[in-house]
Amino acid sequence: MIIGVAGPYSAPTAEQRQQNLDAMNLAAAEVYKKGHIPFIGINVSIPVVNQLSFETEEKRYEAIMKMSLALIDCCDALLVIGESKGVQMEKELILSKGLKVYKSLEEITG
Repeated sequence: MIIGVAGPYSAPTAEQRQQNLDAMNLAAAEVYKKGHIPFIGINVSIPVVNQLSFETEEKRYEAIMKMSLALIDCCDALLVIGESKGVQMEKELILSKGLKVYKSLEEITG
């Protein structure tokens, strides 16, 4: 099963953003250990967005979420490790398709 991993990314400092990303990547590694393929939308969108310039932070965020949601749309389920506006959008997408949203790694079976 392909499982998206969703957690907050945005934070006031680069160090906090890295900690948030590290938490998602650690959870993704655990999903992989359980025999599934993990995807993290932010891992796809941030490197691309960093190569672009945007008029506003809002436009930058829109681009991040557009790419992230496109990736999550390909997933069979979603693991949520924290809450944010973006996580809520990802959850709504998965739920609208009638798919499972996991709230902890323990819920995921191998």
